[in-house]
Amino acid sequence: MKKNLLFLMLLCVPFILLAQQDAWVYLKDKQDVANSVANPTTILTQKAIDRKNRHHIVIDARDVPVNETYISQLKGATGITVMAKSKWFNAVHVRGSEIDINNLLISFSFIDHIEFADKSLNASKKVKQKQQSKFTETLTTFNYGSAGNQIQMIKGDQLHLANYTGTGMTIAVLDGGFKNVNTMLAFQRLRDAGNILGDYDFVNRDDDIYTNATGNHGTWVLSTMAGYLQDQYVGIAPDASYYLFTTEDGPNENPVEESYWVEAAERADSLGVDVINSSLGYTTYDNPNYSYTTADMDGNTAFITKGANIAFEKGMLVVNSAGNSGNDSWQIVGAPADSPNVLTVGAVNASGDYVSTSSVGSAIQPSQKPDVVAQGQASAIITENDVISTSSGTSFSSPIMAGGIVCLWQALPDKTNAEIMQLVRESASQYNTPDYLLGYGIPDLQLALSSALSVDENFRDNSINVFPNPVKDVVYFKLASNEDFVDVNIFNMLGKHLSHAFITPTNNQMDVSSLSSGIYLIKLESVNTSKTIKVIKH
Repeated sequence: MKKNLLFLMLLCVPFILLAQQDAWVYLKDKQDVANSVANPTTILTQKAIDRKNRHHIVIDARDVPVNETYISQLKGATGITVMAKSKWFNAVHVRGSEIDINNLLISFSFIDHIEFADKSLNASKKVKQKQQSKFTETLTTFNYGSAGNQIQMIKGDQLHLANYTGTGMTIAVLDGGFKNVNTMLAFQRLRDAGNILGDYDFVNRDDDIYTNATGNHGTWVLSTMAGYLQDQYVGIAPDASYYLFTTEDGPNENPVEESYWVEAAERADSLGVDVINSSLGYTTYDNPNYSYTTADMDGNTAFITKGANIAFEKGMLVVNSAGNSGNDSWQIVGAPADSPNVLTVGAVNASGDYVSTSSVGSAIQPSQKPDVVAQGQASAIITENDVISTSSGTSFSSPIMAGGIVCLWQALPDKTNAEIMQLVRESASQYNTPDYLLGYGIPDLQLALSSALSVDENFRDNSINVFPNPVKDVVYFKLASNEDFVDVNIFNMLGKHLSHAFITPTNNQMDVSSLSSGIYLIKLESVNTSKTIKVIKH
């Protein structure tokens, strides 16, 4: 009897969870409100307008219809039926299970809140909203632990605060073996997200890149970009996707490794990769007859360098270590880092000072080398045994920079590889006085983003201009001659509304001194214009 009762109870649990509920989904905004209100015949009949005018009833945002795009997306949600809509409340009545309705909060950023018809469910709804908010903050505000200095040095943390963590971007890591990446706790987050998109060992012609007994260099390199140990270590591009390619034959130095590299780059191109990180360089070989001379490091002689040039032509951005020959007889940047189409990364210590082992530039090379530098002495890594440690060399300054670049490119998806490279160079600490040790210096990725936004978004049209950008305390608005007012709303990058102002030609400024440093969205709406601008707050 007890077994039967237990069976019935178990049957009732999914029924209760899947029972159909009614709820109102309240939306955050409407489409083109200012223009609709200014041209009421687009939303109301003339008779309705006449009646409102006759009774001195103001036509306002409540008269504007619900955004049909939002409704279409809600109709496509799993388990949801749209039953009705209200423009006055800017809400949609839906029917579905409690779980499916609450999942709408996670799936759609345009939802403000949800109210269930069964009021006893609304308490649980608020908890779910709060939990989602906390989860989102966790993705963008990290405790970097040991990796903090190397990320903050190039302002990668500022991009993370703006929710640019590499999402949607793809990196191909061309390196030695990736021992234990498939089992390490440090890459559990990466694996769970499905962000290891593929792998291949071009040396052994198989996909066993994880068990090579000597192949741990790729593991260490990958950790600087994608490693994650809660409150202990965060890589600089934790939400990017990765292809892992073994092209380096550890025990041997032979030109065939250049061919493996080019073959991997070709595959990366076919897979739609954005950035290649290569912590590899080729100069001399076991057979001296195969070796290059320093004169060959001219940006177009080595096979691998010519391959890197084609990779650039195909639209990928190759980030490569400068090499570690600064103290030996070779001394200069090797291939493929000698290419003018490769972003070559040298090494500095934790204080930003040149590390003497970092390979230097030369007049032989057709462009400034190295291009930039990042921390390459005592860089924080995670070993193949899940141990946080340090290691030195441009092998680590390169992926740190590559990871920062994919976050920047995520923020500026319309930029070309050449434009991204130039933004990074121009943001660097000694752009106007480069040298052969540090190149253009240490990049400031927040400044690179700010520079791009101020050109591309702030002044793309002349209807409403916002300045300065970046802003410190007060932001000013310049209205075109045909504008009498603009409605201004400021949101953070998570969509939370923070401030509102009504701007006119004579009252044209807004105090933002209370905002924390970061990137914000300023939404501008007037009779003639509706647009959103990203602004950096220092």
